[in-house]
Amino acid sequence: MNTFQKRTAIRIAAVSLLLASLASPVAWFVARESAEESVVSLAIEESGRLLHHFDAINLAGPEAAAHAAMAAKTISGGMFDIAEIYDQQGRKLAESLTPEGAAVEASLPKHGAPGYSTESYESLRLPGDAWALRVFVPLRDSATDMRLPITGYFEGVRVVPAWQKDQIFASSLTVAWMVCLASLLCGAALYPVVVHLSADNERKAREVLDSHISMMEALGRAIAKRDSDTGAHNYRVAWIAASIAEQMGVTGSAMQALIAGSFLHDVGKIGIPDAILLKPGKLDEAEFDIMRTHVAQGEEIVTGMGWLDGANAVVAAHHEKWNGAGYPRRLVAEAIPLAARIFAVADVFDALCSKRPYKEPMGFEAAMAILEKDTGSHFDPAVMAVFRPMARKTFDRLAHIGENDARQLLEDRVRHHFEI
Repeated sequence: MNTFQKRTAIRIAAVSLLLASLASPVAWFVARESAEESVVSLAIEESGRLLHHFDAINLAGPEAAAHAAMAAKTISGGMFDIAEIYDQQGRKLAESLTPEGAAVEASLPKHGAPGYSTESYESLRLPGDAWALRVFVPLRDSATDMRLPITGYFEGVRVVPAWQKDQIFASSLTVAWMVCLASLLCGAALYPVVVHLSADNERKAREVLDSHISMMEALGRAIAKRDSDTGAHNYRVAWIAASIAEQMGVTGSAMQALIAGSFLHDVGKIGIPDAILLKPGKLDEAEFDIMRTHVAQGEEIVTGMGWLDGANAVVAAHHEKWNGAGYPRRLVAEAIPLAARIFAVADVFDALCSKRPYKEPMGFEAAMAILEKDTGSHFDPAVMAVFRPMARKTFDRLAHIGENDARQLLEDRVRHHFEI
């Protein structure tokens, strides 16, 4: 399992556990409420049947109290432990209690004369860990036609027995565990889907990135074929710049932009005439003015090319100098992009240490003497402070290697920093 898969698994597991921890209590509450409502509905239905059986619905006649008393006594021995029946004016006509009802009656909240028009109930936690369900039912000649006038009121209290509490608890717990398990199973089912989609997306991103890198290499080789180098310089200087930048803590898109810019730093030379570009001797002032235009031409090439936009910093400023004597903008010190300051050291070091048609390679000490002399004028002292301890190792690593070896060195850094 790679880092991405581990991170994905951890995140999906965390989300699944969070959902389970949130959904399970909700499921518990809903299941418990549903169980309560089922008990209440059954009790109301049963009490309604008995009230009709004892003719205790129409409570206005002379025998209303007697009928209410018989109904209350029967009801209190069944689904309810306390049964109270009121007439239309809210006067209590009858009350009957079981021993369980009598034990909790004093603990029940008091209320005034009934005057409600719809059925309702309340769940009550009473002293001694008792649990009671109290229902309020307006009485009508029809249980379904709410337009009929209210003829009385029935109020009942059921003290939920231990077996029923255990049953409700068990069923609610089962529902909660099922919801919890479903949340975890959903997370487990999502993981391979997310990994597959991400792997497919990563594969496509790698293909796009490979095409970008191939385009970068093609541009670099194109200018190398016109210049005096075989192309190895582009690979070497980009590798040196990346190595310096690593020591300076450069990462991510900044490192990617540095590598691309280092490799394409002279892409603007494509527009320089061969007579000037390939001249073995020193350029005169007019020729040098034309040569300087390769910076602007390089900017035009990489600007607006999406992924290559990041190369602009090096392409545009690789001839600037720390003291402001460079070109084309004569930037000074930290006004020069860090990538260009890093590249300047890498570029000059490699140029000094490499064989060209017009010069032999310099030895390490001679090359470093020039870099040290120009530190603070051409080169950023902070970059030189990082490069100095690694210079000898860099020189030895690049000595006598060909273009293919240089290409492999850079490819290793590209795959690391572009996460291919």
